[in-house]
Amino acid sequence: MLKIGPYSFESRLLLGTGKFPDYDVQRQAVEESEAEILTFAVRRMNIFEANQPNLLDKLDVTKYTLLPNTAGASTAEEAVRIARLAKASGLCDMIKVEVIGDPKTLLPDPVETLKASEQLLAEGFIVLPYTSDDVLLAKRLQDLGVHAIMPGASPIGSGLGIVNPLNLSFIIEQARVPVIVDAGLGSPADAAKAMEMGADGVLLNTAVSGAKDPVKMAAAMKLGIQAGRLGFEAGRIARKRYATASSPLEGMSVLE
Repeated sequence: MLKIGPYSFESRLLLGTGKFPDYDVQRQAVEESEAEILTFAVRRMNIFEANQPNLLDKLDVTKYTLLPNTAGASTAEEAVRIARLAKASGLCDMIKVEVIGDPKTLLPDPVETLKASEQLLAEGFIVLPYTSDDVLLAKRLQDLGVHAIMPGASPIGSGLGIVNPLNLSFIIEQARVPVIVDAGLGSPADAAKAMEMGADGVLLNTAVSGAKDPVKMAAAMKLGIQAGRLGFEAGRIARKRYATASSPLEGMSVLE
């Protein structure tokens, strides 16, 4: 069970709703994924502007918990303003804080992310900040009281997978709140690896929406996450330099 603030979820897959080739493919992929949390950029929605597309138009949103994000913000002030708009529209009291500091790499600004998270916590939001794999930043955010940490595995949309497993493992080891790996995953193997490391969940968008068959990829990611979590809970064997016989020699009869 994935617990974020007062909410509990069976699925550990969080799915973004953007970039799909059409609404029907989006709907099928969402259903196939069995995700319970859907995320979207507030600035790309028609919450207050009718000429903007409604990325949730073909979905029965009553079945899901919505996680609006502050994509497009480059300062804490912008992120807070976007979060307030989302809350005023009645979407949800959860917010994914995303404050981009570099337009080329799309890496988050750590200082502005901290500032925005602190302000939104003070206003009663359930805060899930998107961060780099900075171990100390993750600790600082936890100390503020955020409800989950969302470190990127690699740059947004890159499909590079987990480029710094050591830092990610440090973040997971010290975590007192759920760690949801966000950004850069490209395959079910990447998702399974993140879960095997002990992550509590995975957020995906481009890896599914940009696949040749997004619906099949949604199913594959779901299974990868489930397998990775089961593997983590089961506890893998230790790595050894030499072979260990699976059938012990003790007690075996000698053939003459």
